[in-house]
Amino acid sequence: MFQSRGSRPRSKAALLMLLVAVGVLAGNTPMAQAQDDPAPKVETENPFPGRFPAPSIDGGTAWLNCSGPISLEDLRGKIVLLDFWTYCCINCIHVLPDLKFLEQKYPDQLVVIGVHSAKFDNEKESENIREAVVRYEIEHPVVNDANMVIARKYAFNSWPTFVLIDPEGNFVGRQPGEGNRELFDRVIGQMVEYHRKKGTLDETPVRFDLEREKEPDRPLKYPGKVLADETGNRLFISDSNHNRIVISSLDGKLIDVIGSGKIGSADGNFETASFDHPHGMELVGETLYVADTENHLIRTVDLKSKTVSTLAGTGSQARVRLQQGKLRELALNSPWDVRALNGVLYIAMAGPHQLWKHKIGSDTVELYAGNGREDIVDGPLAASSLAQPSAIKTDGKSLYVVDSEGSAIRQIQDGMVTTIVGPHDLPRGRSLFEFGDIDGVGDQVRLQHPIGVAYHDGMLYVADTYNDKIKQVNIKTRESKSWLGTGERGAGLDPVQMNEPAGLEAANGHLFIADTNNHRILKVNIATKETTVLTVDGLTHPVSTGSEPPAELVKGEAEKSSAVTIAPGKEATLTVNFEFVDDYKLNKLAPVAYQLKAVGQQNIVDPSVLGKRKKADSDDVSASVTLPLTGESGEAVLELSVAYQYCRDGVGGVCKFASKKWLIPVKVDSAAKTSDVKLIAKP
Repeated sequence: MFQSRGSRPRSKAALLMLLVAVGVLAGNTPMAQAQDDPAPKVETENPFPGRFPAPSIDGGTAWLNCSGPISLEDLRGKIVLLDFWTYCCINCIHVLPDLKFLEQKYPDQLVVIGVHSAKFDNEKESENIREAVVRYEIEHPVVNDANMVIARKYAFNSWPTFVLIDPEGNFVGRQPGEGNRELFDRVIGQMVEYHRKKGTLDETPVRFDLEREKEPDRPLKYPGKVLADETGNRLFISDSNHNRIVISSLDGKLIDVIGSGKIGSADGNFETASFDHPHGMELVGETLYVADTENHLIRTVDLKSKTVSTLAGTGSQARVRLQQGKLRELALNSPWDVRALNGVLYIAMAGPHQLWKHKIGSDTVELYAGNGREDIVDGPLAASSLAQPSAIKTDGKSLYVVDSEGSAIRQIQDGMVTTIVGPHDLPRGRSLFEFGDIDGVGDQVRLQHPIGVAYHDGMLYVADTYNDKIKQVNIKTRESKSWLGTGERGAGLDPVQMNEPAGLEAANGHLFIADTNNHRILKVNIATKETTVLTVDGLTHPVSTGSEPPAELVKGEAEKSSAVTIAPGKEATLTVNFEFVDDYKLNKLAPVAYQLKAVGQQNIVDPSVLGKRKKADSDDVSASVTLPLTGESGEAVLELSVAYQYCRDGVGGVCKFASKKWLIPVKVDSAAKTSDVKLIAKP
């Protein structure tokens, strides 16, 4: 049975042995046969020798974050790390910072490939994975292994699992679970050193066509949760991927924005404070509590003084399971939602599959419910099992918890955890794999990875996220029925369609829905089900202050081109001709990116285009850049950077990547006959 594996205290020596230990994978060459053809001897012994050729990574149904399918042969010379993951899994989310750390430390030596091996049916769809790739800001290629073809080749059995392949295409080892950054850093560092000396390491830079670069700017970006304040006529929206909290009126008038939009954990005023993908919120008086999920913090917002502070957490993910601790001394683990009841703040801690609590005004936080084993098991608080709790609501007496990975809705009352709808108490963790879209009563009900819940007039409204529906659950009778949504992914309003709704809130006879992948908030009349899009008037996406210099598209020294003189006018054209050998052409599936800067002062080019990365117009062998002019005469030195991909016949999987940077002295003079500038690039 597949399972999720979180962080556990392990001996690093034991981990290292696991990584280099070699078993026989299904369909692979046995170790004895692989050793018949030993690698050439070098002065230094290979610290992590591959035992047999790694299985192919063919068999996926689609590739994302790249221009086409990739093979291990295409990556020969690179260290390859396969990450077997599924996007619902909190442990898989936890390893993404580790992967980013490794990618940034070994940018020209390591290539990470995400092998998405789905748990839920919804996760088999490539478009849904694409949304997750953008939402989680993944920067490496991902293959949709919907039919588990690649997973079977590598004998995969738990999320997440890392597999390491050396530059000669040999399987080195694998390691399941999270918390292995230090181990892989050490192993990859030694592999780089050895294969660099041997001459088998290809350190040519590689670039990928990221899905997020195709996304437009939006006022909201993957909003995660909503919270309503009826008395104050306010709606709080966690604009999760903009790393901020938006405050509007219940009819959509913008009141304020909390957070700069930059990823960070800075306290301060609304303009300078920062978050990292916040989700759940709770309002107590004029204090807003925020589950700052990827910072592993609980933040407080003083709405009167307009300041943000940190209440709990160290800013690092908890790696061990303690029972209690001081607010700022105890590490938290992916807090996803918060709810207050009788002076206590309850925290849905998705990472360790538990609920925690903080008595408001005290200086401690402590475990409340859940034994930490990922499952759906009813019983007393300490003995019960939860599965990635992602939302909490209350009716003033009980707590209602959404257990996403178990597709169940739980109730906590009088020291007991019980299941209202969904599977529970099945042997060998089977509850985690009983999901679907079945209305009914109690244990018969099947949901698919729900993330949100709201309470109204004796009913729970559940964001049945992967079914793209809102379900209505009668607390007393345990009856669940489809209430809103066709179940077909979309953005229509008649009939209503949604795309992975995640947050819910009831107020003033309406249900507010964070329709996450549609980047919008829906407002539904509970009595009539009339649905509209709540547009927050005046809200825009975060804008850079311009205080930081733009990142360089191409690093290194620039080649100085001949001086050119162009005629004045509205615009000029910079054309780059690429001189390829054999049958290579520009990759038709990948854009030619360019960045234009000015060296020193200038008055001839419209400054609004400077410093930004843009897409050039291109054909098989050339690319052109439009240069807006101010109409004034004068001189300037322009820096043009171009990054491009090329491959045989202009199509295919892994293409070669190249870049070029020029310094171009430009003069605008009425005596010039043309406004065209020609440049040549040889890969």
